[in-house]
Amino acid sequence: MILSTRRSFGLRAGALAASSLLPSGARATGDLAKTVLRVGDQTGALQSKLRIARLLDDLPYKIEWSVFSAALNLHEALRADAIDIGGANDSPTVSAIASGSKIAIVAAWRSRSQGVSLLVPKHSSVRSLAELRGKTVSPTTRGSVAHFLLLGELKRAGVDPREINIAFLAPADASAAFASGKLDAWATWGLFEARARGALQARVLATGEGINSGLSLYSATRAAVRDAGKLAAIADLAKRVDRGFEWTRANRQAHIAWYADFTRQDPALIAELYGQEAENARLPVDDALVERLAHTFGVWVEAGVLGGSIDFNDYVYRSLPWG
Repeated sequence: MILSTRRSFGLRAGALAASSLLPSGARATGDLAKTVLRVGDQTGALQSKLRIARLLDDLPYKIEWSVFSAALNLHEALRADAIDIGGANDSPTVSAIASGSKIAIVAAWRSRSQGVSLLVPKHSSVRSLAELRGKTVSPTTRGSVAHFLLLGELKRAGVDPREINIAFLAPADASAAFASGKLDAWATWGLFEARARGALQARVLATGEGINSGLSLYSATRAAVRDAGKLAAIADLAKRVDRGFEWTRANRQAHIAWYADFTRQDPALIAELYGQEAENARLPVDDALVERLAHTFGVWVEAGVLGGSIDFNDYVYRSLPWG
């Protein structure tokens, strides 16, 4: 299914430089006391973690939080200008851009752990990707990081996606279908992976090693980046997200206790997932990131999920204060 062709939004070729996004003379400053930043949060995990780490105690601006079950919904909210900023993997971010979302990627992190898994039920006889032929698999939502994993793992195993029954489902629906035995495999992430592996004792069939990027990208609306107060708040939030990863690395047991409580799962399982957060390191928004976005888009195009061409230089904002 072709979702897009290249779109031009009147920006100069090359990059979303400060001069193209901000009013003349504007900087990432402003009256933060009067600034309200609308933040999209997948499953509510970000707000919960920043609170437990005491990283929201001294906010000089106000945050209005919105919780979404998946990146698809978060990016729909960004496109509708219902939120100012939110985080997601590069796979759904590229999908959103291809479908016409006028976002600016302002900050990036990468973890060596992929943060997504292809799961099969505890007593499933399936032991390889090849054995999924003729079976029903949900990669959760279309264009998601889990969809990207599934396509990559099938290609690596020499399995044509047309040989399996792919069922795109919202996370809650996929969870229910997997628990009831209606799915033979489920690709998912984060909270949903933890609960499936914990409560259902699902078995990991594949992790997307070498396929998924491990990226976490924070995307903002262009209106937010043009607003000096919101831009300053975005820069501050990015620093707090980074400090949250530092807190995880410095407080392993506290992190495990928090996430076990948040997911309502056994701390022993959460300890296995610890690296997904602890290994995150902030990356510059630069040419290397643009190249990764182009690579992800190319994979989607090859799979027939997306089409057209996109210059991802037009969707990155390289000037967010970092120090």
